[in-house]
Amino acid sequence: MTDKPETPFLDQVNFPEDLRKFSAKEMHQIADELRQEVISAVSVTGGHLGAGLGVVELTTAIHYVFNTPTDKLIFDVGHQCYPHKILTGRRDRIRTLRQGGGLSGFTKRSESEYDPFGAAHSSTSISAALGFAVANKMSGAQGKAIAVIGDGAMSAGMAYEAMNNAEAAGNRLVVILNDNDMSIAPPVGGLSGYLARLVSSSEYVGLRKFASKITAKLSRRVHDAAERAEEYARGMAMGGTLFEELGFYYVGPIDGHNLDQLIPVLENVRDNAEGPVLIHVVTQKGKGYAPAEAAADKYHGVAKFDVISGKQDKGPGGGPPAYQNVFGETLAKLAENDPKICAITAAMPSGTGVDKFAAAHPDRAFDVGIAEQHGVTFAAGLAAQGMRPFCAIYSTFLQRAYDQVVHDVAIQNLPVRFAIDRAGLVGADGSTHAGSFDLTYLATLPNMVVMSPSDEAELAHMTYTAALYDDGPIAFRYPRGNGVGVDMPLKFEQIEIGRGRIVKQGAKVAILSLGTRLSEAMKAADVLEAKGLSTTVVDMRFVKPLDEDLIRKLMTSHEVVVTLEEGAIGGLGAHVLTMASDLGLTDPDSAHGGLKIRTMRLPDIFQEHDNPQKQYDEAGLNAPQIVDMVLKALRHNSAGVEEAGVRA
Repeated sequence: MTDKPETPFLDQVNFPEDLRKFSAKEMHQIADELRQEVISAVSVTGGHLGAGLGVVELTTAIHYVFNTPTDKLIFDVGHQCYPHKILTGRRDRIRTLRQGGGLSGFTKRSESEYDPFGAAHSSTSISAALGFAVANKMSGAQGKAIAVIGDGAMSAGMAYEAMNNAEAAGNRLVVILNDNDMSIAPPVGGLSGYLARLVSSSEYVGLRKFASKITAKLSRRVHDAAERAEEYARGMAMGGTLFEELGFYYVGPIDGHNLDQLIPVLENVRDNAEGPVLIHVVTQKGKGYAPAEAAADKYHGVAKFDVISGKQDKGPGGGPPAYQNVFGETLAKLAENDPKICAITAAMPSGTGVDKFAAAHPDRAFDVGIAEQHGVTFAAGLAAQGMRPFCAIYSTFLQRAYDQVVHDVAIQNLPVRFAIDRAGLVGADGSTHAGSFDLTYLATLPNMVVMSPSDEAELAHMTYTAALYDDGPIAFRYPRGNGVGVDMPLKFEQIEIGRGRIVKQGAKVAILSLGTRLSEAMKAADVLEAKGLSTTVVDMRFVKPLDEDLIRKLMTSHEVVVTLEEGAIGGLGAHVLTMASDLGLTDPDSAHGGLKIRTMRLPDIFQEHDNPQKQYDEAGLNAPQIVDMVLKALRHNSAGVEEAGVRA
């Protein structure tokens, strides 16, 4: 770690209105200082670094030229918003990024008026900006809407759906395409920058209007032909014909790190645009920090690090493997003997472990970009043609493809395998990335099998089980982070569909655990045993189909049954309660009318980012809360839980 950098110009900027007191030339100094402040802050907190470094000049120029917050600045995804936060009144808290009670790692409406729209999922910015722009146009309010969208986010269909309707915004919509990888245009240089300034200038726009009026007086046919000729001429010189066809006036490409190009172009667009405009800027992710520029991922997401060396503090080496790596390595091994296995991911190969599979089987790994809907239906097509596709997508991102899961997979009963990463709480990434709802939205579907492993060895077995399952769709969900430290199997075992396993036998209390909260269930059982309460612990493995025989046996032989899961209401607990109701086990006049069923799940809130342990405490899913739930069900006093040896 290093001391904070010296930033004499930036120290005078608390809000964008302060920024506008400086000259355009002084923006160079402010941008340099802003970059150093971002590097310094993220070295302390960890977080997303490369994306923010790539938009330092762009963010500075936008706030300098446009009248934010009256003009609405909307970042797509939000990974790149750290410089924006520093310039908009949050510099004094920037070293609380992604910490409990601190700043969010993404834009957030409740955090600042300069964050008009929350963003943590991709490709939403143009649709949202269009909404702001049209609302202002309809109400006669002041203000434009500026959407900053990356080239990766442009792989999602939603961005084009929004652009197709952008004409309704008139000149109040500005889209800035931040191109740091696609190379969809000619190389950026002095000529392209000059052309961008020229075609956005008042002289050129005025001449274009004048020529349009003259040709309109001749005939509609001549007018249309002249307009097309002008568009295609600009398209040949600058690129952007696709965006012109979608109704945008295209400007670019320009150097996104050259403020002498950025500021005049943004000013021209601000003052002269007659309709929606798309400005194409080319940037370098990780710009200005050598370790980031040299890294393959451009330091997209980093732990705390030393600014001088760039070395990240990733904690002690060794330890249990990460869940996504267990999945990827297991799948790669299974594919050695099964040529039908293939893997699909949506722009997250390393995050899902598909990179491990791709290294071994490059011809059978597909990264479809930020296009989850397409990815799921693509997998359905593969399955329909006899392949064994594994669709590896984060839980929170799979929500975006739910219609395809229902209509293209489940209704047709196609054997698509869903490997669902980041299930449950995700610590610093907070509510936007938490995998809270997959148990609910998948287990409600006919034909769907839904599993959840309790540890990394179980994940390997479930991957193997899914590969062998050809009777319909099957999903298995697992958390972010590392396993619990069990020995990995030398040989994979096929798990019987819909069968749980008893890991501890008791007689009075039964804890039915789904997923990796099993270790907390075992701690709770030890405390309950110490209190004289004989406790059974079950690793349920499946939420659908339920192990009804096992559950019925436990319900008819135990006084208290507690379900435990890291998911929202509608998952294991709801299905167990429904089963008990259907069987009449909860009726007061039944032979088992004294049965007490309690469900433990994620609370009905969007939990804020924090340390994972604190998140579990807030959710009530740690051992002390399990013990307390049982004691309350038995009408015992819950005092003395900590004295019995359990710590949160």
